[in-house]
Amino acid sequence: MTTDTESPTTAARPAEPAPPRRRIGFTGRMMAPGIALLAALTVLPFVTIVVMSFSEVHLLGGLSLDFAGLSNWARFFTDPEMGWFWLRTALYFVLTLGLEMVLGVLLALCVWRLIRGRNLVLSMLLLPMFVAPVLVGLLGRFLVDPTIGLYSWLLEQLGYGGDVLGGTFSAFAAVVAMDVWEWTPLIALITLAGLTSVPLPLREAAALDGAGRWQTLRHIVLPSISNVLLVALLIRAMDAIRYFDIIWVTTNGGPANATKIVPVRLYETAFRFFDFGYAAVIGLAMLLASIVIARTFVRMLDRKGLAR
Repeated sequence: MTTDTESPTTAARPAEPAPPRRRIGFTGRMMAPGIALLAALTVLPFVTIVVMSFSEVHLLGGLSLDFAGLSNWARFFTDPEMGWFWLRTALYFVLTLGLEMVLGVLLALCVWRLIRGRNLVLSMLLLPMFVAPVLVGLLGRFLVDPTIGLYSWLLEQLGYGGDVLGGTFSAFAAVVAMDVWEWTPLIALITLAGLTSVPLPLREAAALDGAGRWQTLRHIVLPSISNVLLVALLIRAMDAIRYFDIIWVTTNGGPANATKIVPVRLYETAFRFFDFGYAAVIGLAMLLASIVIARTFVRMLDRKGLAR
């Protein structure tokens, strides 16, 4: 008498259940119209700019695009003035961000040390941030006016009698100072939010170990808020790379192109000379520069997160 037995290896295995199909839930269906509208407002203009960068745009008799190949891109890389515009933009970028970070951190530390009147001081400190950049430019232009400007009178008392916005070096320094005056409070506000999150027991332990104020600041406070400072730097960097308002209101890029950075060149190319194909190339180059800067800061944040 024999019995048929099946080994575990030859026995039929139960069929694995098919993975459940992903269905769009109620939240997804409610968000779909908004996402579609947002995609239409971002993807379509981007595709249009890319097409314009390879075309010659004509406005007479209606909008028309004539394919121009790589002529606009070749012009961008062979333009002798474009290199100076990018160099001037990089200098403006470094000066504004560097001064705003240093002054913003110092102001935040001063406000953080205050015991009384902190809210009043903070409210007055944030006032420049809520002024429109165009108004900041007009105010700065009025203050450095060579005939009635208060700052021009103060500089004259110190021995400088020239027109601030009429000199190449002084005009560039003036627009940098206006930008720093307006956006340093934003860095101070973000830094102050990070300072309030520094654990008090950690600072008390450092004081008990004999650490002074400078040592506590260097080894305890600043490393604790380094991620916050990187976020503040990222926020300002994305705005500084395309800044336009103050320079256009005060100097229009002059004198002798001393304050003409890439955004000003882009505006002139598009809306003064109506060369939209070349302007599209400049805009795409600015977009690429913004992406590179953003990715750099994001990688720095990721590395600090992994290090911790």
